[in-house]
Amino acid sequence: MKKLLLSAIFITFLLPQFLFAAEKVTVFAAASTTNMMDEVLALYNKKGGNAVGSYGSSGALVKQIESGAPAGIFISANQNWMDKLEKSKMIENSTRKNLVKNRLVLITHKKNNITADFSKKIDFASILKNEKLVIGAPESVPAGEYAKQAFTKLGYWSSLQKSIVTAANVRDALAFVSRGEALLGVVFATDAIADKNVKVVAEFPANTHDDISYPIAVIKENSGDEVKKLYNFLISDEAKKIYKKYGFGA
Repeated sequence: MKKLLLSAIFITFLLPQFLFAAEKVTVFAAASTTNMMDEVLALYNKKGGNAVGSYGSSGALVKQIESGAPAGIFISANQNWMDKLEKSKMIENSTRKNLVKNRLVLITHKKNNITADFSKKIDFASILKNEKLVIGAPESVPAGEYAKQAFTKLGYWSSLQKSIVTAANVRDALAFVSRGEALLGVVFATDAIADKNVKVVAEFPANTHDDISYPIAVIKENSGDEVKKLYNFLISDEAKKIYKKYGFGA
């Protein structure tokens, strides 16, 4: 009798949960959003969703999406990579919005006594000597692209070539400085906040690089109901509070 009762309970109350569990949605997002997106997606999942994040450089993620990776939503760290998907007709154009903003900073390990001011001439040769400056690879990493723009506008790009090393994404660049493997690095302000081993040496003037905004869009091929539910949550006021907590601008 007990077995029959338990079976009835399972069929009535538990089985539907297995049958109608939310479909998993994967968010492809720029590496610099890792911490905030992990928290946002965890909150969404607590509310009954089923979402995971996949992080990397925006350029690498676009290549994966173009190759058929099952991304439901894409968040880029610049406009160029989202433009590429829009031109290929791979996103729902009506869902493309600017989600958050960021700033570009020069960092070093917290133990180093280094100061700089971009309003004055900086003697990078004296600061770096035989040490390295790490940036994201400009051809695929937005933070690296912004860094190249800024150093070029300020007149340092050519003279820094012998000192620059590139990383696969902005979080790898952050890790190089955090571990003391590079004396200086260029990352987003939110990356610097995320790592207690680094400190900001200087912030790049906003007029030295393109506006740092993060567009979001739904991938057309995977634009089902669960994807749209998650998208609506990601642009909600509830999610925006978390973005602000991690230092991102509206």
